[in-house]
Amino acid sequence: MDSLKAGELAEVVLLRPEGSSLELNSSSVMDPEVLEDDRTSKRQTWYGAAILKDPSDPYYALLKEFSDVVSDDSPSVLPPDRGVRHEIDLAPGTKYCITRQWPLPKEQVDVIDAFFAAKYAASMVRESKSPHSSPTFCVRKPNGKWRMVHAFNNLNAATIPASTPIPRKDVLQNNMPGFTIFSAFGMVDGCYQFLMRESDIPLTAVSTPSGMLWEWLVIPQGLSNAPATFNRLVTQLFRPMRQFVQTYFDDIFVHSHVSEGKTPVEAHLGHLRKVLLYANINKCIFGSEEIPFLGCFLGNDGVRADPEKVCAIAQ
Repeated sequence: MDSLKAGELAEVVLLRPEGSSLELNSSSVMDPEVLEDDRTSKRQTWYGAAILKDPSDPYYALLKEFSDVVSDDSPSVLPPDRGVRHEIDLAPGTKYCITRQWPLPKEQVDVIDAFFAAKYAASMVRESKSPHSSPTFCVRKPNGKWRMVHAFNNLNAATIPASTPIPRKDVLQNNMPGFTIFSAFGMVDGCYQFLMRESDIPLTAVSTPSGMLWEWLVIPQGLSNAPATFNRLVTQLFRPMRQFVQTYFDDIFVHSHVSEGKTPVEAHLGHLRKVLLYANINKCIFGSEEIPFLGCFLGNDGVRADPEKVCAIAQ
């Protein structure tokens, strides 16, 4: 290694003597049973859906009061104009972005037709005559439901990338030191809560296996610059609450002290109602000493690794 010059690479191979064992689980910290107990104790009463089943929970009344903004239902109306719309700027010389629809199993066809019927009823899509077209298909989610996917490959390839900065995990952590109570909110169908620029709506045209062509009035899933627009809007909407709210795309974190009670969470829910944003109750955590935070856990004792991920590595 001492003979290497600047910029040169070397391959290092570690040899383990034959017959020796590498006991990854020798520490109790890596014991799957310990990890399972830890997961259970940390998660059993966190999520909002469980709180609604327990009227004695201190957050029960608050969730009932704000059930219009915290639920498991997707938005069913067109969102308001928030002053910033998603824009698609194409590279010079781009003509039409077209990918033909391919056949799908009947189960997926029925799911797609029902999906667009609901979005049409909510005025989020309209029938299109656009010269652009991207296909639609489904992928199965871990919970067994279908996720709608649009193959915007050609459109995304022709789109000029946005340069909006991405929030830094370490900066968000540094904004939450010394706090003891944490809540987390996951937006429900976040992209569908923001509008498209009117002139760009034809670019979002998507086909279905049943022969329909729809175009989106809200941001569809799969556009390359959608996360940048989403983050810019969320940052703008929650800037007045930065003293106790941190945002990372469609994840919102509320931090407070025990002495403040439920006041910060109530203020946050009131702000959601004011700006007409909606959170998924199945992804919300209220008044916990620790919350999942961008791949790890954040609490009054600092940051720790997710036990499930540690267990997966150990195995």
